[in-house]
Amino acid sequence: MAHAATWNIADLRDQTGRTIVVTGASSGLGVAITRHLAARGARVIMAVRDTGKGDRVRDRLRAEHPKADLDVRHLDLLDLDTARRFADGLRAERVTVDALVNNGGIGNVPRRLSPQGVESQLATNHLGHFALTGLLLDRLAEGRDPVVVTVASGLYRLGRLDLDDLAAERRYSRSGAYATSKLANVLFALELDRRLRAADSPVRSLLAHPGVARTDLDRDSPPLIRAVGALLRLFLSRPVDEAVTPILYAATEPAAPTGRHIGPGRPPRPARPTFETLAGAATDPDLAARLWARSAQLTGVDVAPGC
Repeated sequence: MAHAATWNIADLRDQTGRTIVVTGASSGLGVAITRHLAARGARVIMAVRDTGKGDRVRDRLRAEHPKADLDVRHLDLLDLDTARRFADGLRAERVTVDALVNNGGIGNVPRRLSPQGVESQLATNHLGHFALTGLLLDRLAEGRDPVVVTVASGLYRLGRLDLDDLAAERRYSRSGAYATSKLANVLFALELDRRLRAADSPVRSLLAHPGVARTDLDRDSPPLIRAVGALLRLFLSRPVDEAVTPILYAATEPAAPTGRHIGPGRPPRPARPTFETLAGAATDPDLAARLWARSAQLTGVDVAPGC
């Protein structure tokens, strides 16, 4: 592993003039990402499933930072029609997007399917972001130091991606499906990076993860799993405002590297962007290409036209 020197949130540079889309901006990591970016002058478009909740979070953040430029818009990553409406709205307003932070997601939920017949965690965490990225790519290409940051997890190592069973009919576990969705996030971000570089695009694709953060992602889990998670967080987790360090670094530093998993380092040390070498299925370019093709088929979105 290598570190980004001593970079921390205090080093977050002025973001005035940049527009940054953050998915899942009304809870957990998304609130912290939004807070820090807005405090540094960015216009943050808060893409949220529940706009009422998003409005309340926006008002709370404005109470902390009266000059915060926050724009709440509806996006349900499980519903690809809302992704299209979200992107169409930005395009109609000629909004230039400088960064897209693919943060939103669900975890450890009972099995259910998306309208496309895909298991909901994979559909929400991967397919929704796949489609949104493709639909916003033209907005990003006009941006300043444009970047797509996909928020993954070290749990990608436990993922088992079966492209012939995206509905998870053969076997399903809540935690296993979540890990698979995180593997898909990693494969997507790496394949996007390869395609953007091949097309000589100004847009970069980066991967970042918060480590173990004190969020409520497991709120829908059975009591035993929640109890185990709480115990692990007690010893291994960081406060959310610190855990987002690698994500903010990826979204704002032009020197942040592609092709690496940027994490926060090991606790209890302070969070510092740490460049982790990927392993296992995440390094399989053939699997990434096949996931890409299947995702494009399911969403009807060409993520990188011309690439």
